[in-house]
Amino acid sequence: MKPRYQVSRAAVDLIKRFEGYRMKAAQLPDGRWTLGYGHTLTARAGASVSEQDAEALLLYDLITVAHAVNENVYTPLNQNQFDALVCFAFNIGTENFVRSAVLRRINEGALLQAACGMEMWRKADFEGERIVIDALVRRRAAEKTLFLTPVDGDWVAAPSSVLRPKVDYDASNLVPTQTPATVTTSLEGDKAVAHREDAPAALLADPNGPSASEQAAAAVGARLEAILPETPPIAPPAVAAPAAPVQDLVLPEPPVPVAALAPAPALFQQAAPATVFHLTPEPAPAGPLAAPEPVEPAPTSPEPSLFGTAPADAEAGGSLFNLGGFSTSAAEVDLPTQDVAMVDAQPHVFGGVTLLVSLGLLGLGLFGGGIVWNLSVGANEGLSAIKLFGWAASVIGMICFATSAYLLMRRLGDPEPQVED
Repeated sequence: MKPRYQVSRAAVDLIKRFEGYRMKAAQLPDGRWTLGYGHTLTARAGASVSEQDAEALLLYDLITVAHAVNENVYTPLNQNQFDALVCFAFNIGTENFVRSAVLRRINEGALLQAACGMEMWRKADFEGERIVIDALVRRRAAEKTLFLTPVDGDWVAAPSSVLRPKVDYDASNLVPTQTPATVTTSLEGDKAVAHREDAPAALLADPNGPSASEQAAAAVGARLEAILPETPPIAPPAVAAPAAPVQDLVLPEPPVPVAALAPAPALFQQAAPATVFHLTPEPAPAGPLAAPEPVEPAPTSPEPSLFGTAPADAEAGGSLFNLGGFSTSAAEVDLPTQDVAMVDAQPHVFGGVTLLVSLGLLGLGLFGGGIVWNLSVGANEGLSAIKLFGWAASVIGMICFATSAYLLMRRLGDPEPQVED
């Protein structure tokens, strides 16, 4: 058999503090009459009561409330918990208490959740709207405090140095979204009328809108944008392309016709000292053009040039062009003859270029063939003789290609001989 509790003095004092004493009966908006400390059962028009009689009427009303709590609560309670539930049920009504989530959580054994559920009953209908009442918020807080107060005073220690409190965002429903209204009721007169002392309650936050944390973050972001305005992103510095390696080879200038250079005193010029060719006119033969006399080579060894080996003229201090084995002077060479001389001299040059190009192609072939050979052998062979053969072919090919490229650039970059009168 479960124990049955009696209302203690703590519950009576709590109810008297929040109900307020009314000596004369007053009519409520729904037509009923109230007297003393919220007594409505036997109140009537013109009735009056003293404070002692008003407390007796309160104790009479609490008998029904205490019976409802004892009959519907199945979880063992202490005296403070029972008194808090009686105060709570007296305010919201026994019918609402029986249907409330507070009673359901108590019977489930979740006493702390039931205490927090009391704070949800804080609204009332006033002037056609349901608003949060300041006095109801305070009354729920007092009832919750009484419910959680241990009878023997044995509080559970929760020092802040060990247990630092944090925000519980799951309990956001406990914070009212509108400012609680301060409402007072007149304790004198024939009618009980409630008056709002402050302005109509304004919504503090949209329940479907951003939370307080999101609003604070948005405010901080707006402040930072005002202090640090956005600037266009700085483009990364352009990376300069690597400069081409400086080469020592100098490419020759395109050939210039001899006729265009004939009036000039020097036909060919070069920066570095080189073999100088002199054009020495020979006396014109009488009669038809006779075959030129062969010119004996100079004792010194001739230097190679684009026009073959140039013999030195020891007596004249110069040399003549050697065109096909014949010595031709500048006076005997007209424009057609000069063109023929240049065309005849080109095969000697391009013959060497062809050989160098062939050597380069051979080197590329050896290099590519060695790579293909090693790939076809496979990685499982390791450094076998077969793979060494492929690497050797590749190295030889690289050497041939580099040599041909170097000689070709040297050949094309040789300065042209200079001709003086």
